[in-house]
Amino acid sequence: MTNSQTAAPAEKQEKVGFGAYIALAIAIVLFSGVFYKMPEAQKWLGAFDFTTLIGKFGTIAGSKNNFTGAAGVSARAGFLFSLSLFPGVMLAMGLIEVLAHYGALRAAQVILTPLLKPILGVPGYTGLALITDLQSTDGGAALTRALYDEKRIDRKQLTTICAWQYAGAGCISNYYSTVSGLFAMFTCPVWIPVIIILSLKFCGGALIRTVLNTVYKKDFANE
Repeated sequence: MTNSQTAAPAEKQEKVGFGAYIALAIAIVLFSGVFYKMPEAQKWLGAFDFTTLIGKFGTIAGSKNNFTGAAGVSARAGFLFSLSLFPGVMLAMGLIEVLAHYGALRAAQVILTPLLKPILGVPGYTGLALITDLQSTDGGAALTRALYDEKRIDRKQLTTICAWQYAGAGCISNYYSTVSGLFAMFTCPVWIPVIIILSLKFCGGALIRTVLNTVYKKDFANE
């Protein structure tokens, strides 16, 4: 029996205390975008939002450009863009490690498994990777890779999670930053499109899971 097989039952038997649920609640608040783009009176709540915490680059004095400059192309622009992703990924992984230490993953497994297992076929503790993806595509991808490297998910589950994350990646931060200029033209409450986006992400993930279990079933026969 492998170490990963023996570790799984031990993890299920570990008691989930009240502090673990608090850690999970903090993770959801940080990465779900609940406090993103708050009204002026409650703007201080943005301090508990991941996108607000990572901030953004300002402009160089006397210029309209940030540190990347203007009209950059090819490998140089790509390198500078990738360099700007490091702080967000490092912060996301650091926060997840701290919250996981206090039991957020165990609480997610208890609460989210009844939802995620039937729809996506993945354990509940992968919920943090899904939640993180709502604001940080890089942080969600890094956490998913860590779960796979630790053998907590298999290749089929990895593919399903990636399908869920790739469709509408970073939807909360992108929606409230890019689409906010059109809110005045909406004929429905602004939260309804978010619900639709999230629902379609689950539909897409479930569709990919079905395809993997039927069309590509032989590819995962040995797992």
